[in-house]
Amino acid sequence: MRSSEKTGTAPRNTDAREGATQLAGEPERDVAEKAEVTLAFDDNRFASILFGHYDQNLARIERRLGVSAHANGNHVTLKGSPEACDQARRVLENLYARVKQGQSISLGDVDGAVQEGALQGNLFPKEESSRTSFEQITTRKRGAVRARNAAQDLYLRALKRNELVFAEGPAGTGKTWLAVGHAVALLEQGAVERLIITRPAVEAGERLGFLPGDMREKVDPYLRPIYDALYDFMDGRMVERGLQTGMIEVAPLAFMRGRTLTSACVLLDEAQNATSMQMKMFLTRLGEGSRMIITGDPTQTDLPPGQKSGLSEAVSLLSHLEGIGHVRFRDADVVRHDLVRRIVTAYESASQTGSKAPR
Repeated sequence: MRSSEKTGTAPRNTDAREGATQLAGEPERDVAEKAEVTLAFDDNRFASILFGHYDQNLARIERRLGVSAHANGNHVTLKGSPEACDQARRVLENLYARVKQGQSISLGDVDGAVQEGALQGNLFPKEESSRTSFEQITTRKRGAVRARNAAQDLYLRALKRNELVFAEGPAGTGKTWLAVGHAVALLEQGAVERLIITRPAVEAGERLGFLPGDMREKVDPYLRPIYDALYDFMDGRMVERGLQTGMIEVAPLAFMRGRTLTSACVLLDEAQNATSMQMKMFLTRLGEGSRMIITGDPTQTDLPPGQKSGLSEAVSLLSHLEGIGHVRFRDADVVRHDLVRRIVTAYESASQTGSKAPR
């Protein structure tokens, strides 16, 4: 891949509405510097994947970085400020390297690459100055999955360094999805022998006996998002085989009582709906060679009024202890559709100001 760059200055605006008359001896005002960078990629097929269907990936970069990107064959020309063009160049080069490794590129990956490029210079402390990219996890089916923002990068690093990790934040930030991916990676690497997934069944009051079917059929409605993530990271036949052999286990939180979970990765999802007693019970199940991941959104608790959330209490009491990681996601970290981010932001703003939606 080759690149060439030309820089220049934009013509000055002499519009009379801006009082363009210049006094004698007055220094000229600074003008915006413009740059033009041309990149040539060595494989047309990979370049086509990089640019996206109807050049949608280039259009995303244009909107995110304020540059103009024009594709012609395996060439792309960038125009804009020198800083924006340089960042767009790095984004395209990083994404092209992923395409050559056989990875697919979505609009979310483009957003992640833009954030990664913007933060490379100041995200990591001096002791980690050798780091040049966000953290990633790798599974057999999905391949490498890289963090899409600084919060996800911090989350993946916490998962790899700690035996117990709390993750709080709104829907759409990737808390559960990345937790499942990390758990599957541990399972495939042989770091753990089992994957145990649990969730409070608050809507049924933890009393599932009246529902038809076996235990898996009873709790399936509450664990559907977990299954979706499992099938994202594992082959469907492996998931079914794991469920049959017990390598993958799903159960409501109440059924964890009295157990000691060894050599397992244990994921508690929707933890904001766990009571204080349930959370204490769950945390004390941790056995030798096990990891625990606890995710939830404290703003969406379904507990009865006046009932304290076990997640909030546990984070307050334990997050400072050695060996325990804590990551808090914000509405700006939502990685779903852009509209989801705006919806979450609107609700967050309303909750902070106490305002109500207009009738």
